[in-house]
Amino acid sequence: MEKYIKTSVLLIAIMFVFSCQNQTKKDRKIDVMKEKASLTAKDILGNPNYLAMSYGGYRYADHSIEPTLQELKEDMKLLSAIGVKIVRTYKLTKPHASNLVKAISELKNEDPNFEMYVMLGVWINCKNAFSWENGEPIHNEESEDNAAEVERAVKLAGKFPDIIKIIAVGNEAMVKWATSYYVEPWVILKWVKYLQNLKKEGDLANDIWITSSDNFASWGGGGEEYHVEDLNELIKAVDYISMHTYPMHDTHYQPEFWLNSDGMEGKTDMEKIEISMLRAKEYAMMQYEDVKKYMESLGVNKPIHIGETGWASVSTGHYGPDGSKACDEYKEALYYKHMRDWTNDVGMSCFYFEGFDEPWKGGENSGNSEKHFGLFTVDGKAKYVLWDEVDKGTFKGLTRNGNSISKTYNGNKEALMKDVLVPPMASEVTIPH
Repeated sequence: MEKYIKTSVLLIAIMFVFSCQNQTKKDRKIDVMKEKASLTAKDILGNPNYLAMSYGGYRYADHSIEPTLQELKEDMKLLSAIGVKIVRTYKLTKPHASNLVKAISELKNEDPNFEMYVMLGVWINCKNAFSWENGEPIHNEESEDNAAEVERAVKLAGKFPDIIKIIAVGNEAMVKWATSYYVEPWVILKWVKYLQNLKKEGDLANDIWITSSDNFASWGGGGEEYHVEDLNELIKAVDYISMHTYPMHDTHYQPEFWLNSDGMEGKTDMEKIEISMLRAKEYAMMQYEDVKKYMESLGVNKPIHIGETGWASVSTGHYGPDGSKACDEYKEALYYKHMRDWTNDVGMSCFYFEGFDEPWKGGENSGNSEKHFGLFTVDGKAKYVLWDEVDKGTFKGLTRNGNSISKTYNGNKEALMKDVLVPPMASEVTIPH
């Protein structure tokens, strides 16, 4: 009997210790989740430990095929592996954005150490955008669909305040070259004020940041046609400025910085490429400084972060062999490194465009640059910018489209460099005006 009692006491003690350990693990999990849920946009933006990325999960030329939850999880794990902890996405009229947030929520429940946050984009259109059935786009009137789009964002942000840390009203919605849908700044201002008021009333998390994600010119860094009072009020109303800059596009449209022969005499081809890519970074920095200067001229001092910038790895159009010769994986890698170095050094977030190639963009031409901005190909090949990560085993156990992560060009740099062309000089091309 005594032996039986001792054995029972021992079993009870073991069970008690085991129970305490389980409770401790559970408590730790809860503590970790609470700590991460308490992070705000102010904590995340500009923090080099929270790299940012623009994300679209569509994997097929047919844009109606939605990425599954499993595919979205797959992508989030890949981005997390390279240090990305906040992604910018939109498509609230489709399941994409809400499914992405749901996928992140499930990943967090599966692993409390998993960390990913969202900058949620609200698509804004003018009246008659993209459709000529009711007449031409009316840029000083807004689409009737905008209100529903904003409310979808509010509902999703209210449901997942631990994940959605930023709402961006509009995606390049004010820039005047977006002739099929752009709106005048008063439309963006109206909805930014609406969201800011919801924060004050307690109907939206008080620490969520509200912005608009737009071209540098739209934020006052371009021509005087943008310098209107509604823009000035918008700059005062947002929590920070989300600015887009695309030196790659401007190698064709504003190529003077790219084709300048100054300092190129006697340089090797590789040196010319290196100089050109440094110029691309400096061009982006100049556009940032122009926006900052305009903002400060209004007596405003608030953060500016890069909402989009990127470099395509393929182009058969303006940026390819018959044009500015800008696009290849080597130049893409240089630009990515330059932008990360600059923005991390100055404490600025850069929502780099983008994580993965998206074949639905850019029409039927497979060489359209819009399809090739990703750091990964659709089938899970890491482009040159990520070859070192493959070597380090960063993607071990991770897959995309059923494929383990391997290098483009089968890792043969000599083969890759055959596609790397030296940018032409101004005397060799006709500069568009």
